[in-house]
Amino acid sequence: MKLRKKLTQFCMMIVLAAIILSACSKSGNTNNEPDTTNSTVGTETGEDPVSPAGQLPITKEKTTIRVMVPANSVVEDFATNEFTKYLEEKTNIHIEWDVIPSTSAAEKLNLVMSSGEDLPDVIMGFGVSSAQQMIYGSQGVILPLNSMIDKYGFETKKMFEQMPVVKDTITSPDGNIYALPHTNECFHCTLPRRMWIYQPWLDKLGLAMPTTTDEYYEVLKAFKENDPNGNGKADEIPMSGSPTGFYASIDSFLMNAFIYNPGGDRLYLQEGKVVVPFDKPEWREGLRFLNKLYEEKLLDPQALTQDENQLKQLGENPDIAILGATSGMHMGVFSEFYGASNRWLEYKTIPPLKGPNGVQIAPFEAYHLVGGGSYLITKSSKHPEAAFRLADYLYNEEVTLRSVIGRPGTEWVKAEEGEVGINGKPAVWKQIADWGQVQNFNWGQTGPSLRTNDLRLGEVANPDKPLEIVMYEEAKTKYEPYKQELENVLPPLFFTNDQAIEIADMSKTINDYVNEMIARFVIGDADLDKDWDVYLDNLQNMRLENYLSIYQDVFDSKYK
Repeated sequence: MKLRKKLTQFCMMIVLAAIILSACSKSGNTNNEPDTTNSTVGTETGEDPVSPAGQLPITKEKTTIRVMVPANSVVEDFATNEFTKYLEEKTNIHIEWDVIPSTSAAEKLNLVMSSGEDLPDVIMGFGVSSAQQMIYGSQGVILPLNSMIDKYGFETKKMFEQMPVVKDTITSPDGNIYALPHTNECFHCTLPRRMWIYQPWLDKLGLAMPTTTDEYYEVLKAFKENDPNGNGKADEIPMSGSPTGFYASIDSFLMNAFIYNPGGDRLYLQEGKVVVPFDKPEWREGLRFLNKLYEEKLLDPQALTQDENQLKQLGENPDIAILGATSGMHMGVFSEFYGASNRWLEYKTIPPLKGPNGVQIAPFEAYHLVGGGSYLITKSSKHPEAAFRLADYLYNEEVTLRSVIGRPGTEWVKAEEGEVGINGKPAVWKQIADWGQVQNFNWGQTGPSLRTNDLRLGEVANPDKPLEIVMYEEAKTKYEPYKQELENVLPPLFFTNDQAIEIADMSKTINDYVNEMIARFVIGDADLDKDWDVYLDNLQNMRLENYLSIYQDVFDSKYK
């Protein structure tokens, strides 16, 4: 008993000493604002866990946050990346990276969020949908950011003031903001579903740029049969693509010669009614055209399975070109910007093709400005304030240029007086190095950034660095004249928790099935005549009508 009593007294003395030392350690602190989240940093001392809004470094002591991110084909290594090092130097935050292969990124995202296990501090660059945000936000898997925006949102608040649509778009019906966006006022990005063709082959064979699906077919046939690369081998690939490449799926561009195909979940408005294209006869006719290309070996079989890196290997085939055409938002999807071959400049866009019934559409992504679900903080974060402050810092103009372009003085400089931007106004900045190859000094557009039209089109119009000039002019001259009417574009929607759960399940089931059947119908594993009705019945069994009715109700509640 005496021994136990002495041990108890000894333990009490240790606890008392710890309390006294803790009090001494905070006696010099002048910022004793209470902690507002579940952070463990500063909770014992009452100190604010991060510096005041807009001030650097973000934390006094080196702080580590774990960030899960999908692999980026132009980023060599996020861990050793120079922009990552720059951020750590400026903010005192060390990032521990969990990089997920792009081919399994969606699966991994669903797994960690649904299980709630092995959650990182931050989920970045996955484009987490509004439905997923509502589900996992209401379950507490991801944290609401409102209070942190109010207290620490230095750059975020400026973004909201400059572009109020951003805040409106990312605010859920329960009033919470669960994810920060990447904000990108990019003109050419509003018309992203393009087809690129190798112009030297057209020139060599004396062919005009195709304007209809029939002409496109004839061009691909000529590419296959007439040895346009001149090596005496039948090694030309008339058309390829990638289901995981940036707007590079085989239906992304071509289906718009048959029926409006907006991509994504393929939802759009028709006279105020939410519809999809893939249950309509015109969709079947588009698949029939793709099947014809496949059967005649004009469409690369690998286009249905290969990833973006494999597609780029085709575009950058050593010594000689072998790729005739592919869909993709830009040339970097299938070639190297400013690469050794410089082949990217030899591909030109095909304007929207006119189909057999006169359909000729350039899908219009009117709400592209806000890339939702770019940066989420999870319940497992030990340092949520630090994680938020890091994201907020990424909206700073110079930091955005570093994140997307690279190092000032090496990849870009501020514009000089008298220099003119792509938009004809006084320029803001000038690119001085090549962009788009695999590199280790920027994040390749991963994560939050703030690129306004003034910043994007404020780049010096430099013919020696023509990428943005080409993208602007191709979109302006070839695609804008055919852009889909705004009234057909479904705006971003948020759902209640129950709706979000139902939508998430049905969306995955339906879209996985549609993508599977695109491949099966194209390769002939399913027959477009014999199996079409079965396909439609399966869609109804997957509750397609209910899926559309939920979207309709949410759309009507906000816009009617």
